[in-house]
Amino acid sequence: MLRAVHSLRFRLVLGAGLIGLVAVLASGLTIQGMSRMSQQVKSAVTAEQRIQRYAVLASQVGSLIVVLYEASQNNLDADTQTARLEGLRVAIGHSFAQIRSDLDRDIGTARRDDLDEQSRRATRSIGIARMEALLQVTLDRFQTIDQASDQASDQTADPDLRAVRMQGQINAFSLGFDPLLNGAITQERRIRDAAIAEVDVLRNRLTQAALGVGALAVLMVSGFYLAVVRPQFSRLDRLKTASRAIGPGNFRVDLPGGRTDEIGQLFLATQQMAEALSRRKSEVDDEWSRLNQTIFERTEALRSANEALAKTDEDRRRFFADVSHELRTPLTVILMEADMALKSGAETNEAFRVIRNRARRLNQRIDDLLRIARSESGTLSMEARVFDLGAATGAAVADMRRVVESAGLELSLQEAAPQPVLGDPNWARQVVTGLIENALRHARDGGVIRVQLAQEGEMALVQVIDNGPGIDAADLDRVMARFAQARDSSKSAGFGIGLSLARWIIEEQGGHITMQSPVPEPLRAGLSPGTLVTVFLPRAEG
Repeated sequence: MLRAVHSLRFRLVLGAGLIGLVAVLASGLTIQGMSRMSQQVKSAVTAEQRIQRYAVLASQVGSLIVVLYEASQNNLDADTQTARLEGLRVAIGHSFAQIRSDLDRDIGTARRDDLDEQSRRATRSIGIARMEALLQVTLDRFQTIDQASDQASDQTADPDLRAVRMQGQINAFSLGFDPLLNGAITQERRIRDAAIAEVDVLRNRLTQAALGVGALAVLMVSGFYLAVVRPQFSRLDRLKTASRAIGPGNFRVDLPGGRTDEIGQLFLATQQMAEALSRRKSEVDDEWSRLNQTIFERTEALRSANEALAKTDEDRRRFFADVSHELRTPLTVILMEADMALKSGAETNEAFRVIRNRARRLNQRIDDLLRIARSESGTLSMEARVFDLGAATGAAVADMRRVVESAGLELSLQEAAPQPVLGDPNWARQVVTGLIENALRHARDGGVIRVQLAQEGEMALVQVIDNGPGIDAADLDRVMARFAQARDSSKSAGFGIGLSLARWIIEEQGGHITMQSPVPEPLRAGLSPGTLVTVFLPRAEG
């Protein structure tokens, strides 16, 4: 318990609670005072409204007395008298109804435990009832006198007697009604004046209470700041100075101890942290020295390895150049000899023709190998010109036909009209060749590989269709990635660069490649699901 009392959190909560209590007290006093003032203002307003209604009633009763006086003098005919009396009677009845409604509401607003106030407010209704009764009696008597005069004969009726009797009723009504009305108005004025006086009293009390609460709040806030907040700010400034010193690496800080509150605990933790950081800095400096030595040694090793790799890469490029030169030299001789033999018209010209065609194919294969080797080293280059996609596709099929047929598969090419496209014919032929090779590896059990050409909008299409087991839907996207294969990798050998390289080549020429498995029903080459690879290249005009 003693530790909790010394806690900074406890003192802050206690001070905030006391200030909050004062605020709640001030709010309560304000709410209560405003409620009472609102009641008194409402009482004054309703009293003023009833005074206005009494004034309207007085005006209506005055008009009624004038009409009755004119009737007593026979200055009004019967229809006019009846119409005016009926209109005034309805208006006066409406005024009485409004006044009674106001009094009923006023009685309902009185406190239930204040019986005297309820009785006082109820007595006002008695005066209203008396005024209504007096008015009704006067009107009934006036009507009785008038009817008695009408029933008498003209010879026996005395007009002066009728006028005297009517004027007597009017005078009696005025003598009885005026005191009641004046008394009601006087009472309402007292209620109004009392409510206004009560509002002034409440305003003075609220002003005094507000000044007292404000002074108490100022004293409490000042005492809270001087006794609790300001000393903690001073301690926090010392902690901030220590933290700024620790930031640049000066871990020799001296913070006071001995206090067990939250800031004192923070002082202790900061001191311990500075000492730990100082020790860690010494260890890091030692490790940094060793790391720099290790980095220097590894850098030298990497430099040596990089030089060795550069030499190896240079040797590889020189090897490819030498191989291509060494292979092309005898191939050139073979082609020249075959051409000379064909030109000489020898009997064995068919054999020389085959030798020439095969030498040309082998020369083209050497070019393909060199292009792939250059693509691996980042030096791949393509030309952009108009060529017949059908001719390039036919050349690829011709290159692969013997390989496919020797593997026991059927390779067919659907004949189509020339398809002029814009791109590199050698790379387009190589892409189709690679797709046929891929189908041969993966769909050997299907027995059928079909190649066909088509058009779709502004694109020319080459479709390679096999009748193999197909590819899982989950693998359709990943088989196009570099060095990726389908999950059932036992079906193929190789490094998985064919499809990724083919996609890159076609996209560089403004086209794209898609893969579908199973093959759509109209294009299927058999009963198996199969795989459809479609190459799209932009068509050329003309």
